[in-house]
Amino acid sequence: MCGIVLDFSQRESKLFPDLVAVCARACGMCADECEKHDHDHCQECAKACRACEEACNAYVAAHN
Repeated sequence: MCGIVLDFSQRESKLFPDLVAVCARACGMCADECEKHDHDHCQECAKACRACEEACNAYVAAHN
């Protein structure tokens, strides 16, 4: 999902704001699931997803 957001950003697509909102939701859902597991790689994934979720939500908030 994050790769698609980057691609649409570089193309200056009119769909970019919508994709950023979907990416925030997808990353939040991924983080929720990964946080349930004690494995180091799951916790690292959760951290990365939370950071992406926060960045996407900040973008959405600033552009609404």
